[in-house]
Amino acid sequence: MTASTMRIGYLPLVDAAIPILAHELGFASDEGLKLELIGDQSWATVRDRLIYGHTDAAHLLAPLAIATSLGLGRPPVKLVAPFSLGLNGNAITLLAPLAQKLRKLGGAVDDPAATGAALARLISERPYARLRLAVVHRFSSHNYMLRYWLAACGIDPEKDVDIVVVPPPFTGEALASGEIHGACVGEPWNSLAVDAGAAEIIGTTATIWQRGVEKVLAMRADVADGDPGRRDALLRALDRAARVAGDPDRQQEVAEIIGGERYLNKPASLIERALSGRLAFAANSEHDAPRPDFLLFYRDAANYPWVSQALWLYSQMVRWGHAAWDAQALEIVRQVFQPQIYRRALIDTGTPLPGAMEKVEGSIAVPTGVGTFRGRLMLGPDRFFDGRRFDPDDLEGYLASLTSPPR
Repeated sequence: MTASTMRIGYLPLVDAAIPILAHELGFASDEGLKLELIGDQSWATVRDRLIYGHTDAAHLLAPLAIATSLGLGRPPVKLVAPFSLGLNGNAITLLAPLAQKLRKLGGAVDDPAATGAALARLISERPYARLRLAVVHRFSSHNYMLRYWLAACGIDPEKDVDIVVVPPPFTGEALASGEIHGACVGEPWNSLAVDAGAAEIIGTTATIWQRGVEKVLAMRADVADGDPGRRDALLRALDRAARVAGDPDRQQEVAEIIGGERYLNKPASLIERALSGRLAFAANSEHDAPRPDFLLFYRDAANYPWVSQALWLYSQMVRWGHAAWDAQALEIVRQVFQPQIYRRALIDTGTPLPGAMEKVEGSIAVPTGVGTFRGRLMLGPDRFFDGRRFDPDDLEGYLASLTSPPR
């Protein structure tokens, strides 16, 4: 049987591991697929290749899939995201002198509230020069988690700092040149900036939202629906790859594959930092204690596209004036993440399948068993650092609550 070719776009990031492994370890070929992986340098290009049919699927920012379907900034193209490519995985990095001053003011890597308070004080001491903080795209989890953190700490993202866009591969150069003072970006780009001595990591997005959605596998809806057999075969290959990506015993193998010249072209030892959660927060420092929740590829239903996560992202788009709040837009957002497709594709695999399509985000404080469509499943803590919860059935109430302190 001739293999069916699928072209998948991606950016050189550690969280592109799953499609890379699906190809390199033969999981796609086992499903009768031949994957062609097409690397790019910016999310806008990855998105454009997808919507114009140059690729069949893409490793894509979850909010960008939503924004594209809503037609924000361009004519709408309906995308679907039937598979999440992982949770968390980003860090916030500042120029080294600023990071050091932040620590003296009480900032701590694992305490976003203390770090935010220190940053607010730092900003108040330099009203003459607003900090320029980079995110990888306007419609990115990086942007919305950064804004969420700043606002919860009393920093107005619209008035107290300048948030600009820098594609991930250029973050290090932008920091080294002084073009930006800090960035929220995925690995390995934080670690590269740290090793160069230009910057230090001051926090991770995993401490802002413990199980925050990040990248998804996105497809044009007409492509996904046009050949469901091929689509489901791809999801099964990705599911097998996700298990390997999340296996602590295979981190060195995974790092060598995705760090290879064809993909990230970075040392495996650098890639392993993100896989293990053992980041070096400053140059010439010992790698810190492992943070096993820094980047999740498989456990805790990391690949399940919870509709409630898409709705939280939409709530942040509305909050910051990036999207309109109306019933039609809400319905479009609900159709982007597709747990039904995920379940259908993986029904005959051993992967546990959640029974619900939505959950109250931020409500799990300790590992908790949840109802399933098939199998047994424990979900890990998904708290927001400020204690808020997001009920997808009360989006208006949630938005209204953001003007008052959390209960």
